[in-house]
Amino acid sequence: MSKNELTKIILPEDRIPKFWYNVQADMPNPLAPALNPQTKKPLTADDLSPIFPMGLIEQEVSQERYIEIPEEVREIYKLWRPSPLYRARRLEKALDTPCRIYYKYEGVSPVGSHKLNSALPQAYYNKAAGIKRLTTETGAGQWGTALSLACKIFGLECTVYMVKVSYQQKPYRRSIMETYGAECIASPSDTTEAGRKVLAETPDTPGTLAIAISEAVEDAVGRDDTNYALGSVLNHVCLHQTVIGQEVKLQMEMVDDYPDIVIGCCGGGSNFGGIAFPFIPDKLKGSKVRLIGVEPGACPSLTRGVFAYDYGDVAGFTPLMKMYTLGHDFTPPGIHAGGLRYHGAAPLLSQLCHDGLIEARTVLQNDIFEAAVLFAQTEGILPAPESSHAIRAAIDEALLGKEEGAARSIVFNLSGHGHLDLSAYDNYLSGNVQDIELSDQDIQVSIKNLPQI
Repeated sequence: MSKNELTKIILPEDRIPKFWYNVQADMPNPLAPALNPQTKKPLTADDLSPIFPMGLIEQEVSQERYIEIPEEVREIYKLWRPSPLYRARRLEKALDTPCRIYYKYEGVSPVGSHKLNSALPQAYYNKAAGIKRLTTETGAGQWGTALSLACKIFGLECTVYMVKVSYQQKPYRRSIMETYGAECIASPSDTTEAGRKVLAETPDTPGTLAIAISEAVEDAVGRDDTNYALGSVLNHVCLHQTVIGQEVKLQMEMVDDYPDIVIGCCGGGSNFGGIAFPFIPDKLKGSKVRLIGVEPGACPSLTRGVFAYDYGDVAGFTPLMKMYTLGHDFTPPGIHAGGLRYHGAAPLLSQLCHDGLIEARTVLQNDIFEAAVLFAQTEGILPAPESSHAIRAAIDEALLGKEEGAARSIVFNLSGHGHLDLSAYDNYLSGNVQDIELSDQDIQVSIKNLPQI
């Protein structure tokens, strides 16, 4: 089977990965330990047990290279996995590039994004631990939607704190969550002490993921039958997403190709880590593959943040993690890529970026929508604004290949569709999308309250 013969590359169902790949086993420099937010001492399992089941705590700290996927989870994965890898031939033609462009389409999942890859195992391990209810935060709504369905599948209640600006921009994601049986609350809310404090100080705030995390954690800690679930950033979440990159490697082998460049959009980092991490062992063995995370210019944690210990939430409930951060008090502008409005990058991604094994770049809103429209017009899929960051970078790399006469192989993760983001497209098509970049002064203000470790 030749790379020049196929457009859609599908693995047999029996090739769904049986294990998640744990990049911690191969990192040249280990993560700095997460710290207890009160004592500032290295985190223990007992510190995490009030909000996470032991099965996920063990994955969070594991150094084993491969962790077996429970058969019950793997059977549900079969609803949509393996997800297809497409050759973007019409996009290549429109760009007149010699490069080969592929995209891994995670939008075929029941919830339309990659988030279900982690929501299902998180619900599974909580159910096995006797938990009755999960709380979580969500930015654009993809994670909240995924956890709502996963909780319904495993018989758990679900409460989602959705960042207010996205709650208003994307009302139909709330509708889907409620259809799955979840409760969806705009954050900041008056239902938690953390939310009430923010509203008292800044009543007009658009909300942030850091605020929503504080509310979800506070809610979970207040009830014995409730745990908290996170959709990105933490080690076990990135671990679950590695089914993406493992499938990509097998699919590329089917067409006798191997990527020169692997691209993903990057907020907290789960979908980029999911496609990129399985290529880290290759890089360590000498492969020249480039792994590129793409951020919004309005929230550039990997590219312009500081590598330091910070809280994952605004109230300081979460462990302190060493990561590239803009500061837990940072409030990003209300861009349409709500899933990328997070002040920090996953510690795993941050360490790998610090070590030079992955790259990061930023793009602006109008540029990502320009790329999204071209992709929709050539490949027929309307992409989510988050995924469109990866499309923008893939197009830029393909045009660079054209300029240099280099026929590179480019793979990007199309992490979700944009069917519920039509208001964003309306704004772009009517010329009402603004490009927002942070000034150096903005960043200095946002990092001034970093904890002193």
